[in-house]
Amino acid sequence: MNGLRRWMTRLRVMTQKELLQLLRDTVLIFFTVYAFTVDVFLAGSGVSLSLNRAALVVYDGDHSQASREFASRFHEPYFNRVGTLDKPADTIDYLERGEAMVALDIPEGFEASLYRGQPTSVQMQIDTTNTVLGLLASSYGQQIAGQFSLDVAKTQQGLAPDGDVAGPFVLDEHRVWFNPNQKDSWFMSVSELLTVITLFAMMLPAAAMVREKERGTIEQLLVSPLSAFQVMFPKILAMTLVILILTALSLGLVLKGIFNVPFKGSLVTFFAVTTLYVFTTSGLGLLVATVARNMAQAGMLIILIIAPMLFLSGAWTPPEAMPDFMRHLMAISPLHYFIDASYGILLKGSGLLTIAPQLAGMAVLGTLIFMFGLWGFGRQFG
Repeated sequence: MNGLRRWMTRLRVMTQKELLQLLRDTVLIFFTVYAFTVDVFLAGSGVSLSLNRAALVVYDGDHSQASREFASRFHEPYFNRVGTLDKPADTIDYLERGEAMVALDIPEGFEASLYRGQPTSVQMQIDTTNTVLGLLASSYGQQIAGQFSLDVAKTQQGLAPDGDVAGPFVLDEHRVWFNPNQKDSWFMSVSELLTVITLFAMMLPAAAMVREKERGTIEQLLVSPLSAFQVMFPKILAMTLVILILTALSLGLVLKGIFNVPFKGSLVTFFAVTTLYVFTTSGLGLLVATVARNMAQAGMLIILIIAPMLFLSGAWTPPEAMPDFMRHLMAISPLHYFIDASYGILLKGSGLLTIAPQLAGMAVLGTLIFMFGLWGFGRQFG
């Protein structure tokens, strides 16, 4: 019993030491608070995955009521008309200079061809430098052209544009779940928070360990009556506590306070999952610290590790869009499991049974990574 009490006392004292050392590093504290607040806010408010006010220029070669009506349907919030062209050759100049993303070319005889029932071509030129937004602009343009053609056909049949056309048709009734208003800020702010948690779960323990190596205090700890586990584990414990506090700050101040993200599931469950994930990723940070000789090397190694973790997480690219071998590699990215579990808890209201496969994946990876980090530490300093 005395041995257990002594062991726990050492663990508590070492954890307090790590917290005090972190609090003395004002630059790192400022950077950490900034990332969990301002960075998450900027990602949620400044990054959009949808088409919003895409710059549009129009060449109207017909100057008819029909051409003006057709061009007017390219309006906000998806398109923002920034100019009217005098000749069709000017469209490519606007696209090359980046002054427009979409150029609409309505030919002469547009209205006459429509009302004669003849096929009518309209050219829509799109800057697809950003492939996602380019495809969205093309899709919206096709929808506008299709709806305009249907309205013209209804008018020719003597029906109002919102009237029903005789004959069979498919009734499109779709429901949007979990994000009914399709707000990018919900997805982007949560995604950025999870990325920040990943970064600092590796960086803070690595910084604590490398700081000990640079100052030469790691040797003093190793000659004390402390095991390698008692030296490593308090660093993870202290940094996990810091990350959980800052995560709570980000959830309350940014996600809920600014973006009004509805937390559908249990926050207790989310923090439990986050704790497991931070332990998993902290092992990587300590493994980096056993290799790095200084903070610069540790930072470069963390960037080297976190980049493939982000690419294989499924946050930027859906797993279904990845090649087969990339989908198999996702199994070794702890961030992949954390993102699935967190989206399920925060936005879908999933419970522990639903996210059990993700928890199992994180637990297995976390155990392997921590044991490997402990082995590397013991091999270097033992």
